[in-house]
Amino acid sequence: MKQERIVLSMLVNNEAGVLTRVSGLFARRGFNIDTLSVGVTLDPKVSRITITALGDEYIKEQIRLQLEKLHDVIIIEEMDLESTVMRELLLIKVKVEQGNRREILDATSIFRAKVVDLTPTHLTMEVTGDSSKCNAFLEYMMPFGVEELCRTGITAISRGSKVLKK
Repeated sequence: MKQERIVLSMLVNNEAGVLTRVSGLFARRGFNIDTLSVGVTLDPKVSRITITALGDEYIKEQIRLQLEKLHDVIIIEEMDLESTVMRELLLIKVKVEQGNRREILDATSIFRAKVVDLTPTHLTMEVTGDSSKCNAFLEYMMPFGVEELCRTGITAISRGSKVLKK
C-alpha cells in the first residue's frame, strides 16, 4: 500500500503524563512520529497536539483507533492536507566566513526569514513556513557551514470556520 503523510490534530487533557501515553502508544505499535507539536489552548485545562507520521490507510486507521482509546484524548481529527494551514519553525546557525555575509542576508530576505542573532562569526536565522520552504532554506544554507539547527515540527489548523473543539 502507498505510504502518505498523516497529520493528526487532537485535544487532550493538559495533565502530567499525557504526552508519554500518546508517544508510548506509537512506540508500542511500532509507528514512527515524524513531527510532534504540543501547546496549551485557550482553555488551560486542554492542550492541542499535532502529530505527523507516514503510513498507509491501515496504519492511519490503527493510529486513530488506538488514540481514541486513551482516556486523556478529548477529540482527534485527521487534517485534510488541502484545507489545512501548516507551519513549521526552523532555527539555523551558520558560520559566517568573511565576504559571505551579504549572500546569506540576501537569501534570508528572499526566503522571508529573520536574523535573530548576529555575532562576528555566526548568524542565527529563523524561517517559518511549510516544511518544503524550511527544507529549501536549509539546503541553500548548507554550503555556508550550518553548525546547528532546531525544528519545531508541524503545527496545523483548518482553514475557514472549521474548528477542532470538544
